[in-house]
Amino acid sequence: MAQSSVRGEVPAVEDTMSLTPQEQEPADDTEPGGPDGGASGTDGKGGKSGRGRPRRRRRVLRWSATVLAVVILGTAGAGYLYYQHLNANIRSDDLNLGDAKDRAAQTKANAAGQTPLNILLIGSDARDTAENQKLGGARDTFGGPPLADVQMLLHVSADRSNMSVVSIPRDTLLSLPKCTDPDDGKVYPATQGRMMANESLGRGGPGCTVATWEKLTGIHIDHFMMIDFSGVVSMADAIGGVPVCVDANVYSHTSAGKGSGLKLRKGTTSVQGKQALQWLRTRYGFEDDTDLARAKAQHMYMNSMVRELRASAKLTSPNKLRKLAEAATRAITVDNGLDSIKKMYDLAGELQRVPTERITMTTMPNRYVGSRVEPTEDAETLFRMIRDDVALDGKDKAEPAASASATPTATADAPPAIPVQVLNGTATDTEAAVRGRAGTIADLLTGKGFTRAVADHTAATAEPTTVVRYPSAGLQADAQAVARALGLPAGAVKKSTDVSGITLVVGADWRSGTAYQAPAKKDRTPDSAQAINAADTSQCMHVDPAYVW
Repeated sequence: MAQSSVRGEVPAVEDTMSLTPQEQEPADDTEPGGPDGGASGTDGKGGKSGRGRPRRRRRVLRWSATVLAVVILGTAGAGYLYYQHLNANIRSDDLNLGDAKDRAAQTKANAAGQTPLNILLIGSDARDTAENQKLGGARDTFGGPPLADVQMLLHVSADRSNMSVVSIPRDTLLSLPKCTDPDDGKVYPATQGRMMANESLGRGGPGCTVATWEKLTGIHIDHFMMIDFSGVVSMADAIGGVPVCVDANVYSHTSAGKGSGLKLRKGTTSVQGKQALQWLRTRYGFEDDTDLARAKAQHMYMNSMVRELRASAKLTSPNKLRKLAEAATRAITVDNGLDSIKKMYDLAGELQRVPTERITMTTMPNRYVGSRVEPTEDAETLFRMIRDDVALDGKDKAEPAASASATPTATADAPPAIPVQVLNGTATDTEAAVRGRAGTIADLLTGKGFTRAVADHTAATAEPTTVVRYPSAGLQADAQAVARALGLPAGAVKKSTDVSGITLVVGADWRSGTAYQAPAKKDRTPDSAQAINAADTSQCMHVDPAYVW
């Protein structure tokens, strides 16, 4: 291919690498002894991998969607790029395969007109090529539907001052949304029961994983990036090695043949290629030998990689930067909003202001359900902080508290034609629902101009906090008008497919009176999120004594 459109000037890329992803995978121990990783999203011939094929149950580690994301966003701004050539390397897919009614609301701009940026990093375990098969093992799953065994949400604040990464375990049990495969039109109906989160990728592609995340978190996803096994290896090689640390000699291998095969001496070692893949998939040998420990190791790797990439960006080596760009563009599949070097270069410009010390990596708080996990109450706190653009490192500047007397009364923009159903959700674990609360608040709304507000007396429910739910984006503004009229915080308005119209549930936080008093926000990252700062160079994985050599 002819080389064309070579960039003549090298933009400042010192801080371009601001991405730090993290991830984890399920408590499923089917590691064949070969590296455990992900898929590129193609069949080796330019097509998508595993679309519409029988589902496979293999559980392997797919970790570095992050690798790809961090690198691509950094090196794309490097300047030593053969524009047309690199553009041809990039594969793209549809952003969201779910129904429009299930999409999370668009993120609002701040007072300065800036909006946060949310990117979903996906690691696929597809074995769709000979190289991915060799790296991933599990011959019986060759060509089967891929699993999204690594899922990380990268959130960049509206003012670009900080970045947060939230990963979920691959075996998190969720209700998966309806998705439509863009290639063959096959419709995957919403699941009646719960399935593992990583199965979303096999339901039409990465756009279904995006739809699943929006349903889970209520966070609008702007872009996705997906990487596979071979992509991780090529990226690690291009970087030239990533320093990792263990507190004892470790060999991840069991008598039954399980384990990643990772063998390292105590202290810090620079890993690359297949050895980097082994680190990222190691479960047996780290801490308590669970997927959560493996996720922690992946977070450490990503933080170290970001530091290495930023250091590399300061070098004057066109060859190394060119290798990074080649590896990154060949390794990933992105949505249509990132399907060119220019688009990724522009995105890199948005990210380069985030300092390393303001990057926080976390894991979705969870609890075990048998051998799987599910989100806890702390997970919703974490997701709310992301929705509200609250920095997870706790370093946001404090804003003046709103006056307690600032509760809105009748609102001029409250359309009287809005139908509102009011439910009584004031019951708690220790107290019965307060009689008549739905009627009281329905009357309050009527007095504020919402003449079609009615109380539903069919059954009292239990809702910890008062919430206004709406089913589709077209009703979001009306739901917000209801919340403003009652003095409810913006976070009380939530999209939900469980309701057919605007539904106000009076919660246990409003058991009396007609003036709502918002509970104090817990804008503190839960300890259960296991936050790690990207600038912390002291991180070192604890080795299970049973795997010391």
